[in-house]
Amino acid sequence: MEHIDEKIKYNKLYDIYGSLLTDKQKAYFTYYYFDDYSLAEIAKIMDVSRNAVHEQLKTVVEALIYYEEKLQILTKKEKRQSLYKQVSSELKKSELMNLLKELEKAE
Repeated sequence: MEHIDEKIKYNKLYDIYGSLLTDKQKAYFTYYYFDDYSLAEIAKIMDVSRNAVHEQLKTVVEALIYYEEKLQILTKKEKRQSLYKQVSSELKKSELMNLLKELEKAE
């Protein structure tokens, strides 16, 4: 299950930061995470070794994580979504005001 959660997280990060990657990095990521190709299949397509594919994917994921650590766009988005969900449920007025203050801080 952890593997699937990681894939989902990487896909979300790619949606946000993918435009910061090179075309080659995008290709490796797309083949592996979107098209579900094996390392061997990607190696054949890209005319490189399996190890080169593995290293490229590792580099791409590290770049996406680095961008998120610095910019925190996904973290802030998920925080806002969580707060919006809480606000939409029935709350006491005082709880609502506290959540709205938290939401302001998240921005």
